[in-house]
This record gives sequence, structure tokens and C-alpha cells, in this order.
Amino acid sequence: MFDTFLQYVADYSSLKLSDEEIEVIKKSFKLKKLRKRQYLLQEGDMSKYISFVTKGALRQYTVDDKGHEHIVRFGIERWWMGDYEGFTMKTPSRYNIDAIDDSELLQISYEQLEDLKKKVPAIEAMVKKIDQRSYVSQQRRIHSSISNTAEDRYIDLLNTYPDFLQRFPQNMIASYLGISPETLSRIRKQMAGK
Repeated sequence: MFDTFLQYVADYSSLKLSDEEIEVIKKSFKLKKLRKRQYLLQEGDMSKYISFVTKGALRQYTVDDKGHEHIVRFGIERWWMGDYEGFTMKTPSRYNIDAIDDSELLQISYEQLEDLKKKVPAIEAMVKKIDQRSYVSQQRRIHSSISNTAEDRYIDLLNTYPDFLQRFPQNMIASYLGISPETLSRIRKQMAGK
């Protein structure tokens, strides 16, 4: 489990970790296991941890006043999950996060992460790179949702995150794309016919 995370740190920081730094990292995280459909976080709860997914799949979503789910994020192995706004601002979460599959996570609190960034340069470099990529990804997603057709959004997801289409049910993919399951089904049939 820690091997996956340590490789991730190496991939995102390009810095070699010493044995002492590895021990500091291991002591900073705690293991969290979730069963399928179990919540990691519920709307209104405080987001005390940010979680690195070592196994499984999760979704982050809101529920509107009509009971419709709106998925804002998926997370699979080697992804981070959590309400980043609530985590950093220490505010109640507006999101629910639950497991789609049995999942294993490594969790760290805000204070522990800040301390770890000071003690381990590779963690500081990793967080900086993640923040940059996250910002770019969010801008692309916003642009896509306000500028692209439903078919273009589906094609972009297909090209960018093909694993999502295998890991998540079609009704969740439709919610993530901001379209109805019927529209997604129509798009898929049209594309299959081309």
C-alpha cells in the first residue's frame, strides 16, 4: 500500500526519498478501508482528511433539492479524494464522497500534511505539481461544461479518462458529464454506428 504512494511521490517530485523521510511519511498517514457504498464524507461533515486512493474507486457529488445527484469528481487508484475546500478552509463539506468499490485509502490531516511538506522536500514538490495539474484540469472541465456539446464532453472523457468508462456505471458517467442517461445512451449508439 505504501509502495504505491511512495512511487507516486517519486513520479510527481523527481526527488529520491531517504529511509528517514519514508518513515516520516509512513507515520503521517493512517489507513482507511471502505466497503462498497460506504461514505468517506457526508455533506455537512467537517473534512478532516485528504485521502490518497491505493485501491478502489470513489465519487464526489452533491444532491440537489429534487434529489438528483451531480457528480463533480471521480477517484481511482493513485488519485486524491476529499473536499479540498473544506479540508483547507476548515468549513463543513457541501459534498458526499462514497466508495463505488471496496477501497483502501491513506489519509492525512491538514496539519500533518503541512508539517510533512516542511520535513520532506519531495512532498512539497509533489503537492506543488498536483496543485498545478488540478488547476489546469478544473479550468478545462469548466470550459468544457459551458462550451462543448454533450457529445464533445463524452469524447473528451473517452480520450482523457478511458478507465472511468470501465469503472463507473453509465448513470454516474452521465451525471459527471451533466447529461441524462438517455442522452448518453443516444450518443454512444451514434458513435457505435459511425
